[in-house]
Amino acid sequence: MGKLDGRVALITGAARGQGRSHAIRLAQEGADIIAVDICKQIDTVAYPMSTPDDLAETVEEVEALDRRIASAIVDVRDHDALCAVVDKAVVELGPVDIILANAGIAPQGAENPDEVKTFRDVVEVNLFGVWNTVHAGVPSMIDNARGGAIVLTSSSQGLSGAGGTGTGAGDGYAASKHGVVGLMRTFANWLAPHSIRVNSIHPTGVNTPMVVNPVLQKYLDDNPALGGALQNLLPVPMIEPIDVSNAVAWLVSDDARYVTGVTLPVDAGFAAK
Repeated sequence: MGKLDGRVALITGAARGQGRSHAIRLAQEGADIIAVDICKQIDTVAYPMSTPDDLAETVEEVEALDRRIASAIVDVRDHDALCAVVDKAVVELGPVDIILANAGIAPQGAENPDEVKTFRDVVEVNLFGVWNTVHAGVPSMIDNARGGAIVLTSSSQGLSGAGGTGTGAGDGYAASKHGVVGLMRTFANWLAPHSIRVNSIHPTGVNTPMVVNPVLQKYLDDNPALGGALQNLLPVPMIEPIDVSNAVAWLVSDDARYVTGVTLPVDAGFAAK
């Protein structure tokens, strides 16, 4: 038996990277999955984003664990579309017990960027998208009246000003990830009477396509001081998605039943520097 048997988890950004890893890890513990992702390019993002094939691979890996999964291509910036997708999945799988608001972008490194549009896109995906995700999933969680757990994906830069660049991408990323902490704290107060716990998780650089790509690598090579500011305390350049997923799996399980309102770093000591 798994620690999450009989539970349904809504995961955004589930086509690849941390989102896929979270879907597989929670499925290993017995959860059924609602997996959503944009699966197309955003104009201000220079690195390749997820595709429908990526989302299909997540579906295959979850189904290989003998768990149910409902998937949909939807932009977390579109509140009404996201709510419609979640409502349909709830009819199929049952009420939401777990929400992982994981979708995010980091468009640093684009050539000749539109700074204003970039800032807007980052904040709308990374912050407004988190608000939309929680509001799409929470109604069935409250109606079901058996509590639940929510984890909002922030970043080590959601607890630090390191790496500020004065650009739409850099400023937008750090500001949005700090904003996620504000959402987490207000959500934790709002939902506590319903026995719904809310926490944020703060990874350092993770070995995913959002971080490991030629665009970001060139940007760091061209800005060596920035790379130095983002170094971890432990002697590792980055962590793996499963390192974050294991922490998430604990936070949403009954092992953490009284943990709410916390900012949990999974950052190889970045925050301790």
